[in-house]
Amino acid sequence: MDSAAVKYKKNVLNYWSFLYGMIRKLPSVIWWNIKVIHIDQTSCQVTIPYSWRTQNPFKSIYFAALAGAGELSTGALCQMFLAGRVPHAMLAVGLKAEFVKKADSTITFSCNQGKELMVLLDSLSKKGDTGQITMESIGVNPSGDEVAKIFITWSFKRKA
Repeated sequence: MDSAAVKYKKNVLNYWSFLYGMIRKLPSVIWWNIKVIHIDQTSCQVTIPYSWRTQNPFKSIYFAALAGAGELSTGALCQMFLAGRVPHAMLAVGLKAEFVKKADSTITFSCNQGKELMVLLDSLSKKGDTGQITMESIGVNPSGDEVAKIFITWSFKRKA
């Protein structure tokens, strides 16, 4: 991992740095109390608590909050790999979600596609090169039961 990626990892795992960044860019993450608990070259894990801020009228976590947590687990991984590289445009162009069990406790989302993401970004070698990847984030409850799958398709374009 290069120094920019190490710095990104340090900032995203530091409570105050993460708080500052999310207030500026994604305030709903702060409102829902989503936290990045692990990030490295292969995976990213985030948690979202079951609380009055995240619950819906059916006493489970609101689907949009679950989707936001799943998206963050993929997006943070993308941002870490882009840190220190030549500029790239990054845009979420697709979303698919599957909710398989009631989310009535803290949910941990994991995306394990760091290696695939690195291959894609390394293939964008010239200005204007583009690529897409659909990343899967699986949310589980404390018992390890799958609660949701979030699929985010990211599009990248090399700028320089």
